Amino acid sequence: MSKILVTGGCGYIGSHTIVDLIENGFEVISIDDNSRSSTHLLEGIERITKVKVKNYQVDLKKFEDTHAVFQENNDIEGVIHFAAYKAVGESTEKPLMYYENNLFGLINILKCVHEFKIPYFVFSSSCTVYGSPDSIPVTEQSPVKKAESPYGATKQMAEQIIEDFAKVNDSNTILLRYFNPVGAHPSIEIGELPIGRPQNLVPAITQTAIGKLPDMTVHGDDYDTRDGSCLRDYIHVADIAHAHTLALQYLQGENNKSKCDIFNLGTGNGYTVLEVIKAFEEVSGQKLNYNIGPRRPGDIVAIYANNQFAVDNLQWEIKYDLKDMMRTAWEWELKLKEHPELAKI
Repeated sequence: MSKILVTGGCGYIGSHTIVDLIENGFEVISIDDNSRSSTHLLEGIERITKVKVKNYQVDLKKFEDTHAVFQENNDIEGVIHFAAYKAVGESTEKPLMYYENNLFGLINILKCVHEFKIPYFVFSSSCTVYGSPDSIPVTEQSPVKKAESPYGATKQMAEQIIEDFAKVNDSNTILLRYFNPVGAHPSIEIGELPIGRPQNLVPAITQTAIGKLPDMTVHGDDYDTRDGSCLRDYIHVADIAHAHTLALQYLQGENNKSKCDIFNLGTGNGYTVLEVIKAFEEVSGQKLNYNIGPRRPGDIVAIYANNQFAVDNLQWEIKYDLKDMMRTAWEWELKLKEHPELAKI
């Protein structure tokens, strides 16, 4: 049984990926300093898988503490690196904090990957690296354009660091560029726990519907899209999670095309903000209290993925549609209302 280290394992995508790894026969340990997460999702993982996952409460910016985890676990075969700050708006207000956290943590992990000769490394990247694309859908060959935020810039820099690292190390690496992960695990034992007022659309929808927020704003209805609202590629978090398992198996099978392969993880379909709201209203039976506001600075008109490379090479299949995304997100929000202690970070 291969041992995999997941950084950020108490987070949204990290926790779902741990479940998928365990269900596919991997042994998993986690590093998460819990500065923006709690161990509640680890408890949910245990309820789903019947496996208790060990988490090391370590700040990746501290090399000696990070190094000690690898010393204690000298049989790690692969690392999936999620741990990073991810709020776009916050990154514009506190750029140095984002550069320090997201890049120093990555560099320390890669130092350990090198020293302990870890053969496989998978990185959590983002479609923000494409900036405002010249054409859609974007492929892995679409140009990387100027980042719209310090958060996006950290992802671009991280990708460059990993590509340079892979050229001179034995490790094989993969960059997974996510589009917009949403929803919750079908068991509704784990889901998204945004900090403060949510910056992303779906938690804003569910929190408005349940009354945590009085209303929500659709930022612009005059874009060149089907209904005037921005268009994005939303994908169920469980589909994203499974792609990480497939990425590791792809590397284990020596199927990689290069030392650093890149995959887009999206459905290949774009949905507008108003279409997502309509889908939510249909599956929940709730009428959402929203208003139309002005455009938001930094928002691009539209982006969605061409995911054919991942489908062909990882044998990745999308299992969940937009209504599944909205249904599980709403059921998770209802669970948090019944168990408010789960949302405490």
